[in-house]
Amino acid sequence: MKRKIIKIDPDKCDGCGLCIEACSEGALQLVDGKAKLVSESYCDGLGDCLPECPTGAISIEEREAAPFDEAAVKRYLEKKEAVEGGAGATTCSAVNLDCGCPGTEVRAIQPAASAPVEGPPAGSAFASQLRQWPCQLRLIPAHAPYLDQAHLLIAADCTAYAYASIHEFMRGKITAIACPKLDSFDYAAKLTDILGQHKIKGIVLLKMEVPCCGGLLEAVKTALRRSGKLIPWHVVTISKDGKIIEEL
Repeated sequence: MKRKIIKIDPDKCDGCGLCIEACSEGALQLVDGKAKLVSESYCDGLGDCLPECPTGAISIEEREAAPFDEAAVKRYLEKKEAVEGGAGATTCSAVNLDCGCPGTEVRAIQPAASAPVEGPPAGSAFASQLRQWPCQLRLIPAHAPYLDQAHLLIAADCTAYAYASIHEFMRGKITAIACPKLDSFDYAAKLTDILGQHKIKGIVLLKMEVPCCGGLLEAVKTALRRSGKLIPWHVVTISKDGKIIEEL
């Protein structure tokens, strides 16, 4: 039959997984880092996933497609729930949560053994390199004076826990942390405002290897483009087990 059904542009999809969370029929999954339609019969064509896509990769088209099968959707969701409900009893080290995004993969990480080194005197602590408060990007006032002539570190929330030496990245920089997957906030607009009001000397983006961190990268690129300024910037990617795997 000819009906309305979603269409996904793989070139625009960044694998954030937000559309998967929005689809109550479970019609979408991440495959090789891209959102894919599991089955035509699972998609009702209403497009609840459209407004959640930050890159505009999803649209609705009218074409020949299998009819929407509500009974099949119910069976599929029940089976999926049963599998995920038993995940706690599995001996596997990784389990994917409902949204299917690699960023929500449950994974146990065994810290590497540390060689004995001379540490700080008993009772003391390493000095924090945080130079300002607040440090949440959405809470930092765009007019804050400490942004003038600043080197800016934009760090995904999870990097602070994955990378043990994050304070080395923070040294001499203004730190702004954010999570594009969990925060409903226009980070591109906020960064554009900051870049417009201040002379930023440089930007370091510290992100995790998971696809949802791509939203933070796109926000930085958009802000740089909108500002019209030539600001040195580079990207450092951290793996889930706390290693630097890429620097661009």
